[in-house]
This record gives sequence, C-alpha cells and structure tokens, in this order.
Amino acid sequence: MNEAINFMEDLLSEVELKEEQQTEAYYDLLIAKVGYLEQKIASNFKTAEEEIKIINDFVLSRNSRIQGQIDGILSMLEAYIRGKGEKTITMCHGVLKLHKKPDKVEITDMELFLKNANGSMLTVVPESVKPSITKIKNYIKMSGRIPLGVSKSESTEEFKLTINHNNSEV
Repeated sequence: MNEAINFMEDLLSEVELKEEQQTEAYYDLLIAKVGYLEQKIASNFKTAEEEIKIINDFVLSRNSRIQGQIDGILSMLEAYIRGKGEKTITMCHGVLKLHKKPDKVEITDMELFLKNANGSMLTVVPESVKPSITKIKNYIKMSGRIPLGVSKSESTEEFKLTINHNNSEV
C-alpha cells in the first residue's frame, strides 16, 4: 500500500508540476499579448499622425486657393476706393477704408544722433538718455529737417476692409 500511496503522491506531484508549467506558460502568453497590444497602440498613433498630415496638406492646399481669391477681390476693392477718391465707403456688407499710416522714424546712428540732438528730441530718465520718437517726429514736422543719425520713411496709405458679419448673405 505504501507503494500505491507513493505512486499516487508522485503522480499528484507530476500533475501539479505540469499545471504550474502550464500556468507559467499562460502568464507568459499574457505578457506577450500586452507587448503586442502596446505595439498596436503605437501603430495606431503613427497611422493617425500620417492621416492628420494628409488632411492638413489638403486643407492648406485648398485654403491657399481660397486666399488667392480673397487677395484678388481685396485688390479690386482697393482699386475701387482709390478710383472714387474717397477715404471711407460704407456698404451693406462692410466698410472700405483708406487711412494714412504715420511716418516712420528710425535712429540709424545713435552716437551721431546724440551728438547733434537738442533736448526737445530726448527723454531723460535718471542716469540714461534715450531718443523720443514722438518728439523727433514733432521736430521734423516743425522744422522740416531730419536730424543727423535719423532716417525717415514717408507714410503710405493702407487699405482696410471691415466686414459686417451680422448679415446672413456673403
């Protein structure tokens, strides 16, 4: 009987060992499945990025054509207001405007400017002296002379369109 009990114990141990090996194999397969699923997630993100790029390229292409149409129409509107010789034209769908930009003054040579500048062109902050663009513009307007070390760009007229968005028609 001892032999039968030993045989049964050996058989039971062998079954438990095989069961444990199968359990380890099962969990090893689960680990492999997690790895596969993580790769699938990464692949999905990569595919999505590629599709987003395709969509963005399509939208940019289409919008550049539309922007070309807008630019052409704006040129026609600007030519219209300049041809009429008016500064503002109000219409149902928007307002056309021509407004003059201010003259641009730039300090090209700071040392030369500071040597020749008078006090009315400077802003004095304790321990520093810096040019005042507004005061320099006023000086140029009053005297008609451009100080040394300063350059002046003539102003230009700028076209501006304001669209009334409360109308349902385009």
